[in-house]
Amino acid sequence: MAQHWTEVIPSDHYTVALNGLLHDYDRKILVFLYQPLIGTIAYSLYMTLWMEVEENRIWSSSSRNHHGLMSMMDLSLKEIYEARKKLEGIGLLKVYVKEGENREFIYQLQPPLSPSTFFLDGMLNIFLYKKIGKTQYTRLKRFFSDEEYSNLHLDYKDVTTAFHEVYTSGHQLAKEYNDDLSVSPKGEWVDRMEAGKIQIPWQTFNFSLLEAGLSESLVPRKALTQTVKDAISNLAFLYDIDVMEMKNILISAMNEDDEVEMDELRKSARDWYQMNHRDELPSLITQTQPVHSLSITEKPKSKEEELIQYFDTTSPIQFLKDLSGGAEPSKAELKILEDVMFHQKLPPGVMNVLIDYVMRKTDKKLTKAYVETIASHWARKSIQTTANAMALAKKEHQQYLKWAENKKVGKRSSKSNTKKAVTRTELLPDWFDEETSKNETVVQQKHDKKDDNVDLNMKEFQELMKRRNGGGQ
Repeated sequence: MAQHWTEVIPSDHYTVALNGLLHDYDRKILVFLYQPLIGTIAYSLYMTLWMEVEENRIWSSSSRNHHGLMSMMDLSLKEIYEARKKLEGIGLLKVYVKEGENREFIYQLQPPLSPSTFFLDGMLNIFLYKKIGKTQYTRLKRFFSDEEYSNLHLDYKDVTTAFHEVYTSGHQLAKEYNDDLSVSPKGEWVDRMEAGKIQIPWQTFNFSLLEAGLSESLVPRKALTQTVKDAISNLAFLYDIDVMEMKNILISAMNEDDEVEMDELRKSARDWYQMNHRDELPSLITQTQPVHSLSITEKPKSKEEELIQYFDTTSPIQFLKDLSGGAEPSKAELKILEDVMFHQKLPPGVMNVLIDYVMRKTDKKLTKAYVETIASHWARKSIQTTANAMALAKKEHQQYLKWAENKKVGKRSSKSNTKKAVTRTELLPDWFDEETSKNETVVQQKHDKKDDNVDLNMKEFQELMKRRNGGGQ
């Protein structure tokens, strides 16, 4: 990303650490379960860092600089930084930094989840299913499981000898032995550590509002344990569930003992999503602009900065819903967003600028070809911040109009070309400054119908924010 230089430079050193031993079986888990989600570059980075630690050790023998890592992997620092962020986000890497004249990093690799934990995770397994499909997902479940030996408890008797039946104690340990036994190692044990599950912070969900809307007789407060709240946070993130819908889902998951059935809670949330999204499952897409790519990092000082901050902190899906008065985006529109964000690697804030521009220019229609053309242009220009996207849109406005016009030429018949055209003035997003709007306003051939759409002015922006806040987003 454009801002990766502020986070790491080639001369910065790093040391690799392992959070407990990694085993050969972990490779299979990483290849088949994690690689489809993080991509080949992030997987390759994990494996490269792993190989820098000697067998049966948990620290690399020496530090290296990032320039050497770039040469070894034949990747740019930008690509390595983006891959590092993917590993961090999915729980496979922790990063520690010591600031000074020369920055020093510790890259601590985290073990992957076990197959049983992964397939019961409730979030990562959903993303994997959506990514690879039912057939491959079922095959992987078979690959990471084995048939139960059903005759073990039926035809066979356990005759294993117990410890106390074989061994005895002398009861005469010397004092010097006791001293040796009580001393801890100078370093840390070389051992296997359990992997940490992905957990969305509670702060992302309004539990106070949820509890205020629940009846004590239906859902006692004691039923909202830490485990239940962890699940609610993850499910709300995964399926974009607001407080009101989560209340109904939670009530449906209560059993006769006034406890929340976790499997039923997940199933109810999944059923709700599929019912509202044509039996689809959610995809793993970055929700909002990454912190290092935010255009506004302090309190906005102007209306334009408020708008930029809104773009940065709103997911593209939510922005489309806001523009449509809360209506769900169509399957085709979601596919466009997913394809562009995955293939062109545009951050969500930049995607929102692109959506706003295209929707204003095409009578609120998200045209796939037009979106992809501009998106590929912005990707080549390495546009990673909302402010830069808005500036480039203003600068290249005339070129974008030519692209749009060229796509229409092939659809016009010779007969329609002979008809007298009716002209109208093109609308521009409100974030185009007045001078730019005057200079770049163009006249195009359109049908004789006045476009009653309005730009994203500050009044409309305030309405979008009200709907967003009111919906618990």
